[in-house]
Amino acid sequence: MPRDIPVGNGKLLVCFDRNYSIRDLYFPHVGQENHIGGHFFRMGLWSEDRFSWVGPQWERDLRYLPDTLVTQVSLSNKELGLLLNCRDVVDFQEDIFLREISVQNLESRPREIRLFFSQDFNISGNDVGDTAAFDPVSGAIVHYKGARYFLVNGRGADHRSLSQYAVGQKRFGGKEGTFRDAEDGFLSGNPIAQGSVDSVIGLNLRLEGSSEEKVYYWIAAGRNWGEVRGLSALVQSEGPENLIHRTHDYWLLWSRKETPPLEVLPAEIGRLYRRSLLILSTQIDSKGGITAANDSDIIHFARDTYSYVWPRDGALAANALDLAGYGVLGQNFYQFASEVIEEEGYFLHKYNPDGTLASSWHPWFKEGKSQIPIQEDETALVIWALWNHFVLYRDIENIRPLYKSLIKRAADFLCSYRDLETGLPGESYDLWEERRGILSFTVGAVFGGLTAASLFCTVFGEEEGAERCRKAAAEIRDAASTYLWRPDLDRFCRMVYRDDQKNLKADETLDASLWGLFAFGLYSADDPRIVSTFSALEEKLSIKTGVGGMARYEGDSYQRITSAVPGNPWFICSLWLANYLSERAHTEEDLKQALNILKWVSDHALPSGVLAEQIHPVTGEPVSVSPLTWSHSTFVATTQHVLHRLEKMKVCPECGSSLLARSRAEDWVEKLLPEACNSIYGMCEVK
Repeated sequence: MPRDIPVGNGKLLVCFDRNYSIRDLYFPHVGQENHIGGHFFRMGLWSEDRFSWVGPQWERDLRYLPDTLVTQVSLSNKELGLLLNCRDVVDFQEDIFLREISVQNLESRPREIRLFFSQDFNISGNDVGDTAAFDPVSGAIVHYKGARYFLVNGRGADHRSLSQYAVGQKRFGGKEGTFRDAEDGFLSGNPIAQGSVDSVIGLNLRLEGSSEEKVYYWIAAGRNWGEVRGLSALVQSEGPENLIHRTHDYWLLWSRKETPPLEVLPAEIGRLYRRSLLILSTQIDSKGGITAANDSDIIHFARDTYSYVWPRDGALAANALDLAGYGVLGQNFYQFASEVIEEEGYFLHKYNPDGTLASSWHPWFKEGKSQIPIQEDETALVIWALWNHFVLYRDIENIRPLYKSLIKRAADFLCSYRDLETGLPGESYDLWEERRGILSFTVGAVFGGLTAASLFCTVFGEEEGAERCRKAAAEIRDAASTYLWRPDLDRFCRMVYRDDQKNLKADETLDASLWGLFAFGLYSADDPRIVSTFSALEEKLSIKTGVGGMARYEGDSYQRITSAVPGNPWFICSLWLANYLSERAHTEEDLKQALNILKWVSDHALPSGVLAEQIHPVTGEPVSVSPLTWSHSTFVATTQHVLHRLEKMKVCPECGSSLLARSRAEDWVEKLLPEACNSIYGMCEVK
């Protein structure tokens, strides 16, 4: 089930499913140590001898308050005569998850309502050796194992703490779980259990007819008993409503600190742009690692997750954040990259958020020979993104420590890891992680990485290194035109590879990743060969159903729904087409196709604004993990590219400067010094 409305602060991440059950809780790294692992934290209500867990039988609407990481959830149950409005946050500063529940009695008679919250922790990813106990000091339930402690507490409408509690065993010895104890409206009060355990807490309230009351629920995460007691005491002393309010204000400021001229785009695109930035922030660990996705349900498909740092995904996300004005997050990622790059100058498949090497299926030894198990585009794109970061921010103090450890090391590898016959980059695995060869996408990325490395060498005064990188990049460009361009097809091929007899063969499959041939500077988007290639991509990979969008490649079988289409629609592939169209646009009319794709993406997001990896080609429902960091970062980057093209088109007829750039600059100034605007910027206005 796709994840929706994630909330986090870089150390504590909480993910919900569409039934409003908490399904994943990560701490102290985003994406590492999932302490729920896809089980269920439920909320239920009892009234007048009737009980219901919030789920499919409830009417549910899961969204966020505008431009914040505060949820806005509506839950109604006509049979119970109850309406709940909830707000969820992870405090922006402390490792505390908080929920406010406003309970509305839809009946005219007074009623007693009992709310129950069940916790199904699997601390550090398993349910062996956990303890759950009632803590009389804090008046709360504490789950712990090793150096991971989670305190669960609440506050009723009368400001009192828990009305009821119980802990017990789950999924062991024929016991389903302590959550069943809540369904008669009463909890046993059992104070401690060990092994595979869960807990339930209860809050009682009395509602007059057609009235409303608020209660609060929170989870504090820490490394020892005293730490979580202290965090819970902070909630009690400051008031949970005040912590929610301050977190709301923080994210509102964060999301609006940059002022791109979104008003010139359709409103839904602007809303999803800011939402995408906020969702991106939830997927980034405080140590700099940018995780691909945190949706543990994918375990059932592959027995592994997306909760890792792929250098490629991270580099593209960092670049999107750089373009959007969030350079510190980008810088943190580049620092992370400098600490995990191998001594030989390449990145391996993927990494855990703490910087350790993650799981992989790329072999070190194949067909009797050793090989480097890499996706070379990952190494190249980190350097490409870092150069673009430097151009935008000119933060020489932050770049200097990375020059030797990251840039030069990667540059030396990219220059040397070449195919001797063709001059192209050496064989590696593709960005889809399905085949090994010399991929067009990888060739484009390596060209971009070498170009960036040559520029870094130049600005750091090492002309010999710069010349070496320039020479390698030029040779790769020439080789790409010789070996990847297929005159008989009038387009580029996906890759070249060697068969069992070592003969060079071409894979002619149409693949949306051919975008990489122009995205990193290898060719211009106006190059006739790129134009003909994208014409073929658009014709063959467009999903010709009522849903629309672009598939990854012809015959894509990954989580495929039906053979009637080339593959499921992917948001990133659709956005790559929009990027191409925007690069070729010379008038506002030309940009309409790209804008239509951005609007298509916003139309197929979940109501909360969350974007999955893929969508169902017939129903439009999310498929695979959600949210996918790559989907949101590509939306941000593509929106920025469209705005950049518009800035070039909307110019002052008198001075020739961009009207949109002035509009952006004026945004903050008008709020601070309205009288200064005319004198500084003249009378130019966006028409």
